[in-house]
Amino acid sequence: MSLNALDYSTRPRRSASRWIMPILIVTLVAGTLIYTQVADLDSSEARSLELSRILLDLRQHIQLVAVSTFLTIAIGVPLGVMLTRRSARHLSAPILAVASAGQAIPSIGLLVLLAIVFGVGFKMAVVALVVYALLPVLRNTMVGIRQVDPAIVDAGRGMGMNSWEILRGIELPLATPVMLAGIRVALILNVGVATLATYTNAGGLGSIIAAGIHLNRLPVLVVGSLLTIALALTVDWAASIAEQMLRPKGI
Repeated sequence: MSLNALDYSTRPRRSASRWIMPILIVTLVAGTLIYTQVADLDSSEARSLELSRILLDLRQHIQLVAVSTFLTIAIGVPLGVMLTRRSARHLSAPILAVASAGQAIPSIGLLVLLAIVFGVGFKMAVVALVVYALLPVLRNTMVGIRQVDPAIVDAGRGMGMNSWEILRGIELPLATPVMLAGIRVALILNVGVATLATYTNAGGLGSIIAAGIHLNRLPVLVVGSLLTIALALTVDWAASIAEQMLRPKGI
């Protein structure tokens, strides 16, 4: 009886805390946009902070993050699963070293190196973001599968399950929380690094920040930074909700 009472008493607090972040995000975005409309801006600042331009930069930023994160998952998860198989374990060290090198290189340096090889534009920026965000997805997939209790796997084999059935029915479900944490980290990394894509002619909210720096206009710089922060907080909040929803029951 007391346990039920405790459960019901904690539900309102959980529900309230879930909505604190979106309220803060809406307040931040609304305040920033209102400022761009009512502030006494000069002509350069007004052009840089036109609502149509902000929306275009936001759309480009979201596209960069969405495409790069999708490709990161599409590459990192299957590769991580493959490296946990007995026949490919000898490849895990060199592949992890390459993925670690991609994240160890400063992001602006990585963008410049890839721009030399692939040229500038949206596709090059996506490649750079995938290289930069691959490590947490790859590593967490491997860690999540490797930490599955061998006794559970042996029990599955004892029930006549083959390797594919064990992977699909035991290992991946039990590894899901760790894998989702890695995907969440990659998503947030992409939101931040995508601000540098403007220097490769790929657009994004970094264009507003760059304009503020080049024009020496503090209002433009602040607005671009606040919008990037708001997007990062939004993505992190949405990822946390998705992480809770996709987590298998009982884990």
